[in-house]
Amino acid sequence: MNSVNIRNKRAYFEYEILEELVAGMVLTGTEIKSLREGKGSLNEAFCAISEGEAFVRNLFIPEYSLGTYANHSPRRQRKLLLNRKEINKWEHKVKEKGLTIVPLKLFLNEKGLAKLHIGLAKGKKLYDKRQSLKEKDIQRDIERRGE
Repeated sequence: MNSVNIRNKRAYFEYEILEELVAGMVLTGTEIKSLREGKGSLNEAFCAISEGEAFVRNLFIPEYSLGTYANHSPRRQRKLLLNRKEINKWEHKVKEKGLTIVPLKLFLNEKGLAKLHIGLAKGKKLYDKRQSLKEKDIQRDIERRGE
């Protein structure tokens, strides 16, 4: 099977991830074909819960190159497939504690279905970001000396 693996590296730098879930997505035919070509971006994407349903917004999936008039719009809102319990639990946490839901990774499972790895996140402060950079530099130095 095609190994599509689109990551949101910025999310791990900007946010502290508290919980993670894997959600299915409702996609059109041209969207899944475009994803199978390895195209797509999570850079500006975010998740929202409205009227008891979860959505991912601003997820960029470019138009399918061989698509016709039935092609999709690249940044349309897409529904996430989650259990009612999970949606209610995360909606409560987002409202009460000021957390946010961030898409972390987009991949195709073994059946060829598109899945979105999402995380319940808390924004990092500036000093936390500096600490993350420092740890990354230290790890890089250790790997260089070891090789």
